[in-house]
Amino acid sequence: MSIRRTLSLAALALAGALPLTAQSGKAADEGRWLVRLRALSLTPANQSDPIPSLRVPPDAITVSSKVFPEVDVTYFLTPNFAAELVLTYPQRHDVELSGTKIGTFRHLPPTLLAQWHFLPTGTVRPYVGAGVNLTLISDVNLAVPNVGALDLGSSSVGVAAQAGVDVRVAPKWFVNADAKYVTIGTDVTLRSSGAKVSAVGVNPFLLSLGLGYRF
Repeated sequence: MSIRRTLSLAALALAGALPLTAQSGKAADEGRWLVRLRALSLTPANQSDPIPSLRVPPDAITVSSKVFPEVDVTYFLTPNFAAELVLTYPQRHDVELSGTKIGTFRHLPPTLLAQWHFLPTGTVRPYVGAGVNLTLISDVNLAVPNVGALDLGSSSVGVAAQAGVDVRVAPKWFVNADAKYVTIGTDVTLRSSGAKVSAVGVNPFLLSLGLGYRF
């Protein structure tokens, strides 16, 4: 290969790399950390097994919807690839059986996601993500007349899928809209004997809107 051809190829490679370098530099100038405060709406799928002995049909056990605050922390490993940890405090939910309230429980659902950001230096920055959810269940207070007290599993591990967008409104400041689907499920058991009564799939759809700061 001639020196002239070698120099020409090197020049072309450098020219092709310049936009990527500029993009990486701009993203790095904003910082690797992005913290968001969001209002989140949780809508459960409310799937449950039937209870033939009680003549309870499928999907008769339901968990209440709720709106609550969440904080998420995102770290950019590259301009396009990031990891996000979603946090909140334990949330209290009502539980109904065929429309009649049978008690409450609390859940804490930290979620860790890997994200791909399509336009990391644009004004509008869409992204998708996938990861894992660990739901911790506590303060279970459930009972059915003529059946007795019920219990739930102490934890649930599931998967999470995500799509969202950050819109840059000022240097380092963003408005965020985000949607997630998370798989959460647990067995319902008799507290007295531990016998399984049913299985519940909460599997919520989560919509959130908030404000983010990158540094």
